[in-house]
Amino acid sequence: MGIKGKPLTVKEKEVIVALKHYFDRTIDNSQEQASPSVQRVVNATGVSIATVKRIMADHNRGVDFVVQEKIHRGRPPKVLSDSIQTITREYVRGANKEGLHITLEMLCQHIKDVKIKQEFSIRTLGRALDRWGFTFKGVRSQRLKEKDHVIAARRRYLRRKRANRDNDSVIRPEVYLDESYINKNHSNDFVWYFDDDGPLIQKPTGKGERLIIINAITKEGWVPRAKLTFKSTKKTGDYHGQMNQELFTKWFTEKLLPNIQKNSLIIMDNASYHNILSPHSAPTAKCKKEKIQSWLDQNNIPLSPDCLKAEMVDILNKFAPPPTYIIDEIAAEHGHEILRTPPYHPELQPIETCWGVVKNQVARNCDFTMANLIIQLENAFNSITAKTCTGLVKKVRKIEDRFWKDDAMMDT
Repeated sequence: MGIKGKPLTVKEKEVIVALKHYFDRTIDNSQEQASPSVQRVVNATGVSIATVKRIMADHNRGVDFVVQEKIHRGRPPKVLSDSIQTITREYVRGANKEGLHITLEMLCQHIKDVKIKQEFSIRTLGRALDRWGFTFKGVRSQRLKEKDHVIAARRRYLRRKRANRDNDSVIRPEVYLDESYINKNHSNDFVWYFDDDGPLIQKPTGKGERLIIINAITKEGWVPRAKLTFKSTKKTGDYHGQMNQELFTKWFTEKLLPNIQKNSLIIMDNASYHNILSPHSAPTAKCKKEKIQSWLDQNNIPLSPDCLKAEMVDILNKFAPPPTYIIDEIAAEHGHEILRTPPYHPELQPIETCWGVVKNQVARNCDFTMANLIIQLENAFNSITAKTCTGLVKKVRKIEDRFWKDDAMMDT
């Protein structure tokens, strides 16, 4: 019963409990050589004594094995949702302004208090904080704060956005683009049911096939004829594993650019396929040593023959201009400009909320078939109106203003 290293199923646990009870009833205590009931269960099933004792302890405490399996199935997710990023940043910045001490335990408790559904460990949160650009200062000034490069990137982004404002209007039309995905079995986890019957809905165990989606919005709504939906060939991971520079560039040139206003400001995140270097660009620290050395030689920057790549990168950072990306050159040829959001700031992208609205509507009408998913996805897109997008853009502008004010306040 069971494979070594593999968790026991609910049915196998129930069999162990039944065997233990049977051997308790039938054991002959008058025989000195008689084996204890626990040992008989071990002999009959092949599991360890510790496992049998643990299962019986759970049973005696009234543990529901079905519920237990749902709770412990798999490991906690390593990637935290965008909503947790936003909640974390707001909480940390608020505590920093008040001069309050923050610990990981306090942050975990705060996230639970706002009733985030996602389960995660404190170690996962700690690693995520480092990725999101937070740091823990020294002993004399213990406080969790954002790293300087994240603050600087946000400041540059906000300065460019504010330069595009003219009171309540914008100088250049703003276009927000993004990619997402949705699974065939994406549905609500909660449903009303009669207690005596229990929930009658039986959800599939997996997430099923998925659709990759690319689209863009302005304050007037979805960009006309820009939506691209295609079926994923991978069953794991998110949409980034299905996207590449060639696919994104084709969509950008054929479906986005022909359908947006002239002289637009196109806003996107820092996905790797958005940031493919142009052949005319100076190299970056991620480039191979040979490419960096070649660029330095072409620009008559002297190097020692035994120069290491780390040394070349140090020199490169002093002399090289900002990198040029393929997608930026394409946009410029058509009279547009690319602006990238600072890393780990989903709250600055109004289209992120559109994805949430779309997915929630699909979840309410799921029947676990791909045909229905396609229909419901189209209906959900139609529910996002110009009024919706105008409201989201205004909301993001308030967040931008708050960042701009708070950053200046915390700097002093």
